[in-house]
Amino acid sequence: MELSDANLQTLTEYLKKTLDPDPAIRRPAEKFLESVEGSQNYPLLLLTLLEKSQENVIKVCASVTFKNYIKRNWRIVGILVEDEPNKICESDRIAIKANIVPLMLSSPEQIQKQLSDAISIIGREDFPQKWPDLLTEMVNRFQSGDFHVINGVLRTAHSLFKRYRHEFKSNELWTEIKLVLDAFALPLTNLFKATIELCSTHANDASALKVLFSSLILIAKLFYSLNFQDLPEFFEDNMETWMTNFHSLLTLDNKLLQTDDEEEAGLLELLKSQICDNAALYAQKYDEEFQPYLPRFVTAIWNLLVTTGQEVKYDLLVSNAIQFLASVCERPHYKHLFEDQNTLTSICEKVIVPNMEFRAADEEAFEDNSEEYIRRDLEGSDIDTRRRAACDLVRGLCKFFEGPVTGIFSGYVNSMLQEYAKNPSVNWKHKDAAIYLVTSLASKAQTQKHGITQANELVNLTEFFVNHIQPDLKSATVNEFPVLKADGIKYIMIFRNQVPKEQLLVSIPLLINHLQAESIVVHTYAAHALERLFTMRGTNNTTLITAAEMAPFVEVLLTNLFKALTLPGSSENEYIMKAIMRSFSLLQESIIPYIPSVITQLTQKLLAVSKNPSKPHFNHYMFESICLSIRITCKANPEAVGSFEEALFLVFTEILQNDVQEFIPYVFQVMSLLLEMHKNEIPSSYMALFPHLLQPVLWERTGNIPPLVRLLQAYLERGASTIASAAADKIPGLLGVFQKLIASKANDHQGFYLLNSIIEHMPPESVDQYRKQIFILLFQRLQNSKTTKFIKSFLVFINLYCIRYGALALQEIFDSIQPKMFGMVLEKIIIPEIQKVSGQVEKKICAVGITKILTECPPMMDTEYTKLWIPLLQALIGLFELPEDDTIPDEEHFIDIEDTPGYQTAFSQLAFAGKKEHDPVGQMVNNPRIHLAQSLHKLSTACPGRVLSMLSTSLNAEALQYLQGYLQAASVSLL
Repeated sequence: MELSDANLQTLTEYLKKTLDPDPAIRRPAEKFLESVEGSQNYPLLLLTLLEKSQENVIKVCASVTFKNYIKRNWRIVGILVEDEPNKICESDRIAIKANIVPLMLSSPEQIQKQLSDAISIIGREDFPQKWPDLLTEMVNRFQSGDFHVINGVLRTAHSLFKRYRHEFKSNELWTEIKLVLDAFALPLTNLFKATIELCSTHANDASALKVLFSSLILIAKLFYSLNFQDLPEFFEDNMETWMTNFHSLLTLDNKLLQTDDEEEAGLLELLKSQICDNAALYAQKYDEEFQPYLPRFVTAIWNLLVTTGQEVKYDLLVSNAIQFLASVCERPHYKHLFEDQNTLTSICEKVIVPNMEFRAADEEAFEDNSEEYIRRDLEGSDIDTRRRAACDLVRGLCKFFEGPVTGIFSGYVNSMLQEYAKNPSVNWKHKDAAIYLVTSLASKAQTQKHGITQANELVNLTEFFVNHIQPDLKSATVNEFPVLKADGIKYIMIFRNQVPKEQLLVSIPLLINHLQAESIVVHTYAAHALERLFTMRGTNNTTLITAAEMAPFVEVLLTNLFKALTLPGSSENEYIMKAIMRSFSLLQESIIPYIPSVITQLTQKLLAVSKNPSKPHFNHYMFESICLSIRITCKANPEAVGSFEEALFLVFTEILQNDVQEFIPYVFQVMSLLLEMHKNEIPSSYMALFPHLLQPVLWERTGNIPPLVRLLQAYLERGASTIASAAADKIPGLLGVFQKLIASKANDHQGFYLLNSIIEHMPPESVDQYRKQIFILLFQRLQNSKTTKFIKSFLVFINLYCIRYGALALQEIFDSIQPKMFGMVLEKIIIPEIQKVSGQVEKKICAVGITKILTECPPMMDTEYTKLWIPLLQALIGLFELPEDDTIPDEEHFIDIEDTPGYQTAFSQLAFAGKKEHDPVGQMVNNPRIHLAQSLHKLSTACPGRVLSMLSTSLNAEALQYLQGYLQAASVSLL
């Protein structure tokens, strides 16, 4: 694409169309942009547009498109060159890096943010090696005095350096941080001092203060990133400057910066929260150096907490301030700051209790934004909530002062419960806070999987449960006091390991009942609690709650779970669907009587959500539930597979015809499961679909490959003879799929899965004409790019071929490609590499195949190949007795199979559609060591004396000893 006005005009029109709400206009435009994004100059055209276009909408659209283009294509993925072509040519890369910083700094803020993100994506790959002048270019802009430009630089620096907060330590990382510090630390410190001075000068100018405080927030964030890995010498030397100014900013209160908005945090709050974070970082990591400053920060942050209101806009500030106290009180040498009983009482009374209250804003979220409420409360994304921080502070204080703190709070809990008892309908929030306090006091350690794993011995959890939690859940109306109901259910969930089993069994019908609650939070928590209880493990690793104990509740459980999906706001509730899946898994055959109604409801739901799949977890659990229904029913009655096909195929056809990308990999997995249930025939409905499965377009999407390969394997296992007779013209298409997969380093193992099934199941005559070509393709790939993964798969394949067609056939096909090729493969691949094969079945295939080469291949005994006989036997004994060789050459370490750039529907394996491991030599050979001994005995009978003389002259002593052990075990001897 040339940089011409005509192309700019075309691009403008297509960008406009991508904003059209009508999919008929929008989708073709998106497809067009996708088709040209590999062209040279495409990114430069976008940058020209966002600089020169007269329409703001086009500028913004071009900037977002450019950022997403960089995100998808900038990274060159390792050596997967044949999988992912490099879409951005070198000249475009150079031009982008030369122009993007000045362009970003001169753009309005909305576009600046997009370009700043793009710079950080490029920086992640190219900085510092391939973009050495980026830092200098940025630092020089600090001199401009224009804070629009300075903030652009700071924002970019922040997005570049914030990865230092979570990178693993490595020499490269240290080198990069040192380079950044040398260039950036001093200018940043000078900018910090200058900005603070300007704040005093402009103390009465609201608009100037807004810009300056935006800079200070970014400077404070950069301070955090640059100090995270270790305390840099520069910052240690300049600690006085930074900490004194941070302290004065914490205590600053400028009326001009206060906002009327009660929800949104203002600049002052954001800056103070970041300073609390910075102080907590130093208190935790660099306590010795920070000690002189600590007391004044504790005082300032304490005052901040006592004087800050309950409005939502202060939440981040308050939670960061409390987290600071929590991180300080856990350190042994700050213990003395908290020892006094009055201090502890004061912290409990003024900081912890007020911040555990359920506020009007929380109530609003509970009722109107339940999804967000659940995410924060259940999934631990409540990191920045006051309650979570107060809970962490309680946990921190309990580390050294468990007795006194439990004592102080017990008083609060009792008085709150008394208040509630006086007038429940008015004072219910007191009970909510009491439950929260008990929870935070009692829980010392917690995991998502097991709930509380360590509890405070001083709190009697069962007594509290029986006296204060159960009565709420037993009340006749499920819709009364929804917050307390949710608290009660959450209590069961959290303390499921501490509350005795008999109390859990009492709770199950109560939880099932609460699936009918109108409140989204309550019925979601009930579903989640049931799901968690059903996964608990009892003795000898069985489920704690058994199917027999659930027998009285099966019908009401299934009815209420499916009814809950019809409640407003929960039609795609992932917690309910996960509970359905878990119930099926626990109840097994008890659900069979309900399957007709269940499968109807599941297919209706599948049809509805396939119109617009938006909840990936919900969809996954729904397919898992369908698989469970099939497995459980067909285990009891294999004939039932037909009725499932009747129920599901209409919906599946619609999903495949409408190309619902998110669902296609799931459909293939369920179809594989159904097809594997058939004994030895393929129904005509599957055969009609077979040609469509070979269409190249399906194989373009990485997410389709594993389930499609498995489905084709199921076709081959169940109906190879049908394919050979009725669809022989499709065999080249099948091999075409193999050829495509084998060319890719990411998917070559899938190609081998398919090839192995073809070799194992197809009638030999149907693939005769293609065999030589298959080997030639494999050798070409070996020559072009030999990887460990490919070698392992190749070894399994040639041994499987040997088992299926005989060792002589293997030798003949190799030598027909090139004379003496068989010897080269033995010497260069099989003997040196066999130790790398992993997996029980794979090792067994290789052992049986090599045994055949040793004992059933005449050329091994009387040609120049004979010299390889002993090394091959030695390699086989090594495969049996030596540890697996799992070393990987250095240059292969960065082949990351999952690392396919850009957004593509990933493949999600369905646990309950799992395929049983198949052992192709299971019938024939049970113990491969004994099989080797028996085969050698047979060979020595055919040519007496030969085998023994070869063994005694050349096999090393240790291997010989192992071999004698095999012969003894097989009760045979060599002649």
